[in-house]
Amino acid sequence: MFNPEIHHRQSIRLRDFDYSANGAYFVTICVHGRECLFGGIDNGKMVLNEAGRMVEMWWHKLPEKFDDVIVDSHITMPNHFHGIICITDIDPVGAPPCGCPPLTLKPGRPHGAAPTLGDVMDWFKTMTTNGYIRGVKDNNWPPFSERLWQRNYYERIIRDEDELAATREYIAYNPMKWAEDKENPGT
Repeated sequence: MFNPEIHHRQSIRLRDFDYSANGAYFVTICVHGRECLFGGIDNGKMVLNEAGRMVEMWWHKLPEKFDDVIVDSHITMPNHFHGIICITDIDPVGAPPCGCPPLTLKPGRPHGAAPTLGDVMDWFKTMTTNGYIRGVKDNNWPPFSERLWQRNYYERIIRDEDELAATREYIAYNPMKWAEDKENPGT
């Protein structure tokens, strides 16, 4: 729980927003210190190394861990990750989340029992960090300093189909724009 007397970091989340609400969310997480640990860009295409492939594996496992999550477009970049997560625990009489197929509640699951976006991101960051630590020990991957990921993540609520299409396009073209990317330590 945030206590301004003890904690000095401001939350970047929307106050009073239910981050377990159905919908699509664009997330970005960055490697601590902007270290390029997941591969490189070659002719405008991302070339994943073993660590990058490990990050991809855990992204694809999110729906196995969270029944109410669908993963959409994503890209693992040399030192950050972009992806679209859809949370789909929906009221059968409500509208489906944008860009996500309409689903009904899972049998035996009460409405509102969907994971929060924070739950999903915490699990993803934990599993990729543990996977990376194993890679350092077993495969001589370069060690990271302090932590693999920065402490927080950036998120944007995708509000409609146009924004979903624009976000998918941004993700697809991200490797081609690496030279100008603010996360590129060479810029």
